[in-house]
Amino acid sequence: MDPLAVLSQAAQERGFLTAWAGLGLPEAVQSRYQAWLTQGHQAGMHYLLEQAPARLEPTRRFGWARSVLVLAAPHAYPPPPRPPGGLRLGRVARYAWVRDYHLLLRPHLEALQALAHRLGLEARAYVDTGPLSERSYAVKGGLGWVGKSAMLLRMGEGSYLTLAVLLTSAPPPPEPPPYPNRCGSCTRCLRGCPTGALLGDGTLDARRCISYWTIEHRGIIPLRLWEGLGDWLFGCDICQEVCPWNRKARAFWAGFSPEAELAYPNLLDFFELSSKAFERRYARTAFLRPGRTRMARNALVVLSNLSHPELLPLALKAAQDVNPVVRATAAQALARLGEGALLERFFQDPDPAVARVARGLRGAL
Repeated sequence: MDPLAVLSQAAQERGFLTAWAGLGLPEAVQSRYQAWLTQGHQAGMHYLLEQAPARLEPTRRFGWARSVLVLAAPHAYPPPPRPPGGLRLGRVARYAWVRDYHLLLRPHLEALQALAHRLGLEARAYVDTGPLSERSYAVKGGLGWVGKSAMLLRMGEGSYLTLAVLLTSAPPPPEPPPYPNRCGSCTRCLRGCPTGALLGDGTLDARRCISYWTIEHRGIIPLRLWEGLGDWLFGCDICQEVCPWNRKARAFWAGFSPEAELAYPNLLDFFELSSKAFERRYARTAFLRPGRTRMARNALVVLSNLSHPELLPLALKAAQDVNPVVRATAAQALARLGEGALLERFFQDPDPAVARVARGLRGAL
């Protein structure tokens, strides 16, 4: 019995698209990634630099590993109905409309890992948590191509694909022919990106990426970037929304169920809940990665960009927040409103960084 076929069938029975690839990455892929890091396109994600050797050569950590089973769960599900009440403004990236995909996929990966062990293989499963280049292995295994949007694409499912991998000690199958690159001369994603984050070669500059600033960046968002963030509260889907291959994208993985409270969260939660209450309200969701602090920060940016009347009362509320990032963002929002007189309350802030931000904003008015 071929263990690769058994594992593939088991994964497909669970609703996943599958592809096998050998563990070694082509030299061109490694060189390109190293150049991307050298140019600083990872922004503040310093862990990518630290993990680069293991990411490019997984055998540094797992000497037994020889092959990778790539799993893809399509998430092109339709939006749920908008719930009533609350202050429900700003957009959330589609993948976050469901409970945290790491947690949803993990039981399936653990089951496949256990099956691999029963088949006499060494195995280790990852759901976007280890230093592995999932997209590179997906391409190597013929699952799709990396488009100009820097996303993995395939006909039928488009780019709405959540990836996971299973490392195994099994010898890899023969490498399949490459999946045809169907981007052609289309540049809709490049033209659609409001911040120019897409570089046109299948990579992006995280220093310009809305998803980076709203999810990964831990500190204050510079005012010069606010306009480009538009009404994105968490992540960004613009490059996917404009992609022709996503017009008829399918979502058929049964483990994903969009929730209205995640697609359209109540912004008031981020100002009225404590961090502990926030964690309880949004348990097992992607919102825990930025946490209450950064979600409140993002909400102020969104309300400012929308010129919403709730901005002033919420900025004044945020001025009393326990977190200095929220207080500093409130100062930025008030300055953008032209409320220079209200900035004085920040000049004696207990956090020197907040006071410096406020004084700098006063000089800019």
